[in-house]
Amino acid sequence: MNRKVKLIGITVFLAVAFVAVYMKGQHNASKGKGLELINQAEAAGGMVKDPRGTAPDRYAYYPGTEELAENEIRVVVCGSGMPAARRGQAATCFMVEAGNGDKFLFDIGTGSMANVAALMIPYDWLDKVFLTHLHTDHMGDIDALWAGGWTAGRSKSLRVWGPSGQTPEMGTKYAMEHFMKHANWDFQTRAFNISAVPGTIEVHEFDYKGENQVVYQENGVTIRSWPAVHTGDGPVTYSLEYKGMRIVIGGDTFPNKWYIEYAKGADLAIHEAFMAPELFVKLYNQPPELAWRACCAFHTSGQAFGKIMSTVKPRHAVAYHFFNEEATRYVLHDQIRETYDGPLSMATDMMVWNITKDEITERMAVSTDEAWAVPGEAVQPPPEKGRPNPYSKWILDGRWDISDAQKKMLDDFADKYNLWDQDWRKQK
Repeated sequence: MNRKVKLIGITVFLAVAFVAVYMKGQHNASKGKGLELINQAEAAGGMVKDPRGTAPDRYAYYPGTEELAENEIRVVVCGSGMPAARRGQAATCFMVEAGNGDKFLFDIGTGSMANVAALMIPYDWLDKVFLTHLHTDHMGDIDALWAGGWTAGRSKSLRVWGPSGQTPEMGTKYAMEHFMKHANWDFQTRAFNISAVPGTIEVHEFDYKGENQVVYQENGVTIRSWPAVHTGDGPVTYSLEYKGMRIVIGGDTFPNKWYIEYAKGADLAIHEAFMAPELFVKLYNQPPELAWRACCAFHTSGQAFGKIMSTVKPRHAVAYHFFNEEATRYVLHDQIRETYDGPLSMATDMMVWNITKDEITERMAVSTDEAWAVPGEAVQPPPEKGRPNPYSKWILDGRWDISDAQKKMLDDFADKYNLWDQDWRKQK
């Protein structure tokens, strides 16, 4: 009896399997593919016909493994969150890579450098930063890029573009000059022991009132700025133009006439979309009187974001500047959909878009938490001779003699790299 039941079960199973395969074949045949009863597997990225083969990388971007086409732009979210620190989302930072090889950082908010580093791009190519405004959640990791790139091989100055303010002390030039004063001990000690040039910051401040003004134009890339409305005079929005494509990168702003005018028809339009006031009260610990003002008096609500995008009609819209999680994204998404029904991304860290004139592809970057700095072609100059020694004799006399322990290792290294003319052990 049991054997009979088992045989019936096997027969039924085989029959169902045959019907499923047959119907699959009929479905394919109806699309002109013919009856396909071969051993194939459907992968997330497409059809895989060889069990020893690979699946197409449809949903994932692996930094450093994909050549960017000349007529293409790649945008990576290196920070999409809020001023409060969160391991899962850094503060604002967007990496834009043009098909000519040039790379641009738009904002460098607190915590974002860990994501920038995970892209494993030589630091000599990460020398251009464009600040939308001077809140720390948009510039707080300038120190990490400055010092990290310097110690990891950048051979030239870090270049920073940013807006002026109502008064000189409210502008980018003042902020960077006083950052260097704040970091003076860091600069002086590294300049003596490494090289001074990569530790300098070259500031390009422009008038925040300029409307669609050109602030950068090199190698076929044009970057423009126009005013934004956020907590005071100074903030701006940028657009990057390359090969007939245009990416708009908005910092914090209340909806404004300039974005409506100059972002029209952009290929990728990035704009903040703040969470509803109730979420700020429940999840962000803000008092109600601040939550409803922050959301909608000097930031942009979901409904307002949707109205903006319905007006400028980009090929693809990107909402950011919120903690993207189960408790928030659907509420904000529904609010946006009240006023906008076009292509939309709810940004989170390491989201990636590849833009061409034919298509816009969204993926997530798969990156390591333990990225090393990647060497490029540039060679950092040696320490500058004659620079004042930041050591006093009193401190130097406090060194303990370990020369016998490491002499062979250091001598071998000096031989290998021909460093005898730079032997720091002979310094007094």
